[in-house]
Amino acid sequence: MNVQYDLAAQYAPWNEAAMKIAFGCWALAALVVIGYIIRLATVGEAKDKYDFINRHEIKALWIATIILLVGGCFFANANVEELNTLWVVVRLFTTVSMGLIIGLIIQNLLKFYYPFFIEKRLRTLRYKPRLSPSGKPMKLLSEEEEDAYLDEGMQAEENVFSVDYDVWKDEETGYIKIERYAGHLHALQCPECNYQTFKVVKEEIIKAPTSTEEGELLKHFQCGYCGYKAKKTVHLRASTKFEETAAASA
Repeated sequence: MNVQYDLAAQYAPWNEAAMKIAFGCWALAALVVIGYIIRLATVGEAKDKYDFINRHEIKALWIATIILLVGGCFFANANVEELNTLWVVVRLFTTVSMGLIIGLIIQNLLKFYYPFFIEKRLRTLRYKPRLSPSGKPMKLLSEEEEDAYLDEGMQAEENVFSVDYDVWKDEETGYIKIERYAGHLHALQCPECNYQTFKVVKEEIIKAPTSTEEGELLKHFQCGYCGYKAKKTVHLRASTKFEETAAASA
């Protein structure tokens, strides 16, 4: 009994310290998430919120996850009752292995599943009604209408799908607001694995458009998760705007 008591007393400082570190890590992870939520709440414009979520949300959640896992590792080893070489090796191997497995699972969820959730929120923010500086409601112009407000460089960016522009107009005052969004760089849903990891990796102009004839663009897609590949033919109208007409084919 005295031997067991002496061992417990001997390792008590480590157990107490490990428990404090675990709780500290969990508190820090919570602060990371809360800090992100507060920062997002301070962003006013819908477009600014869109960009903030797109750039920072998954990164913030992943950082919080790593801190949580570190805390979990200390918590799992805050009950030391004996200490020898075998114990250290077994505990170290088990702790690291479980941490890596859980981390990999969460990383995949954030990378391949969570974008579906983000995409819905981003779509809502992108098409949320805008108000002009005078407080008047604005209209989102169609692809044809917006050409009058985009310069040649902007139209060229849209023509290769690298950028997509939304043009909002206050029809009472004539105020125009142009918002810039990622084009094909934003992943689509893969038709094979259904993850949001289907991106354009290459584009080829098969036939250049002229002032009187349409051109053709061949887009090569590839899934970043399952590797599924597909091609899609896009018609380039003489007006330099595109119309997608062909279905994807493997």
